[in-house]
Amino acid sequence: MANAFLGLGSNLGDRKEQLISTTALLAERVGEVLDVSGFYETSPWGFQSEYMFLNRVVRVETLLSPNALLGATQQIEYEMGRTAKSIEQHYTDRTVDIDILLYDELIMQSPTLVVPHSLLHKRLFVLQPLAEIAPDLIHPILNQTVAELCQDLMWEKLLISEK
Repeated sequence: MANAFLGLGSNLGDRKEQLISTTALLAERVGEVLDVSGFYETSPWGFQSEYMFLNRVVRVETLLSPNALLGATQQIEYEMGRTAKSIEQHYTDRTVDIDILLYDELIMQSPTLVVPHSLLHKRLFVLQPLAEIAPDLIHPILNQTVAELCQDLMWEKLLISEK
């Protein structure tokens, strides 16, 4: 069994209900949901939109391989109304987005999947809910805890905003 941390986001429709339904589908199809963060409302990241995001992180215990997990999460996204994935980091509004953040201590890079998520340490909207449920979890590449990464990014944003 593997522990996978998944980032969930939505900025269209009934965002909270969609994240609750997505969490239920993950429990049904992916594995046991062991931890669920609270909800975090954030501005869009990487693109302009009039719609705010609602985000959360879940930890699931799964028998699925990383690639099978990716397939399952993409199928859930599709069923929840997502019409297109981001291509070359051109982001758009979405009913639901599921990102594989971490999968045990696995480090992998393939054309379809990068674990840990390559932008994990740059996204406060992921780090804050992840730190809520797993503050002592160590990023397998950066060798820092999630709490440390979150704190570092908050300081960085504070310093940038003061300039």
